[in-house]
Amino acid sequence: MTSPDEAYAAYIAGLPRILCGAATLFRDAEGRVLLVEPNYREGWVLPGGTVESDDGETPRQGARRETAEEIGLDVPPGRLLAVDWVQAAVRPPIVVYLYDGGVLDEESVAAVRLQEEELLSWRFVPREELPRYLLGSLLHRVTAALDVLADGSGPAELENGRRVDRPSREPAAGA
Repeated sequence: MTSPDEAYAAYIAGLPRILCGAATLFRDAEGRVLLVEPNYREGWVLPGGTVESDDGETPRQGARRETAEEIGLDVPPGRLLAVDWVQAAVRPPIVVYLYDGGVLDEESVAAVRLQEEELLSWRFVPREELPRYLLGSLLHRVTAALDVLADGSGPAELENGRRVDRPSREPAAGA
């Protein structure tokens, strides 16, 4: 006979799995966004990565750890700016938490040190140039977060980078 603990474990083992990521949005005094260039994929990204949930890490803790590992800044993330449910054919869905890293002062900018095993370079990029650097849903996630910062609203709820909590400000395709 199966014990209640064994039955519950079997139930949990059969549930769908999702991945979890977390990143931090830093800006400079001019409002440009700090991006990093990974060596393992195309396009640029924000400092961040996979939340180590199997080890009990939360998204906020993951954003802080990844930021410290990737760019050498160990700062607590600010408020949550966006949550994005991102689906892809090549992996399970991922939920990405995007936190405010604030505006970096000159001392913090000078302290940036890249994780050479994963990153090639970093730079500050103005909003209007983000489409040259960010691919797919990440571009939309970052612009939604910038909108949240600009209008003081609550976190943006996104699906594949598109806002679902309110109509998008972007023109419809073909418009």
